[in-house]
Amino acid sequence: MKNIYIIGVGLIGGSIAKDIKHLNPEITIFGIDSSTENLDEALTLQIIDQKATFSDLKNADAVIVAIPVDAAVNVLPEVLNLVHDDALVMEAGSTKVAICKAVENHPKRRNFLATHPIAGTEFSGPKAALEGLFQGKTNIICEVEKTAFNLQERALTIFKIMGMRIRYMNPEAHDKHIAYVSHLSHISAFMLGKTVIEKEKNERDIFDMAGSGFASTVRLAKSSPDMWTPIFKQNKTNVIETLDEYIQNLTTFKTYLETDRFEEIHKEMSDTNYIKDILNGIQ
Repeated sequence: MKNIYIIGVGLIGGSIAKDIKHLNPEITIFGIDSSTENLDEALTLQIIDQKATFSDLKNADAVIVAIPVDAAVNVLPEVLNLVHDDALVMEAGSTKVAICKAVENHPKRRNFLATHPIAGTEFSGPKAALEGLFQGKTNIICEVEKTAFNLQERALTIFKIMGMRIRYMNPEAHDKHIAYVSHLSHISAFMLGKTVIEKEKNERDIFDMAGSGFASTVRLAKSSPDMWTPIFKQNKTNVIETLDEYIQNLTTFKTYLETDRFEEIHKEMSDTNYIKDILNGIQ
């Protein structure tokens, strides 16, 4: 591979570019972004080597699409139209059903690999890009059987550079499971932040009393609404299901408090402590 094009040079696209460039300096990284400011910043920060446009995609050995999932649904067919027959095209968003549906009948479907590298921070834009962000993290690959074998190998080379573990899953299973372990977490953070802001009109009270627990819990509320609103829209059914279960647990906890059933509260928390063993097992 000589020429890799990154569409969307923010946190995810920029971090992928930094990893590839660090370990393979002979590869040229081209950046495409709807924001001229982002492109200029990515070039200044040496995240990309050159700016590019969609018309340049005919020269791509690989294209990595890292833009909000609603935009990706429309952009991916266009990208596949423009690349040559041996180019690899990947998309890195947090939902997969709508993405895979958008390209399922495309003549170059074999060129596309649906992926979700599970890593990130609450920050956005080129300045948020981090070298090593994906090291040791899991990358979900969906519908691998629909991608040409030689292009699968090319993709695995990139993932190896990034130091990622690979797991294969169908798009429906991916979207269902990610609603629990990612999408619900973001909703919880946003709504906690909203509740505190509405209750504490004096911001000094919030910051004077907020400890590390509050800061870590609400951290995800700093994430980009432009990225997360389309995710919730595309994964609406699964997100609603997870919210129903979450709300039920909150309601039960509230009932225990109202009826002074503190032994049950202790048991709920004790049982939930098991989550640390699960998380330690996937470190």
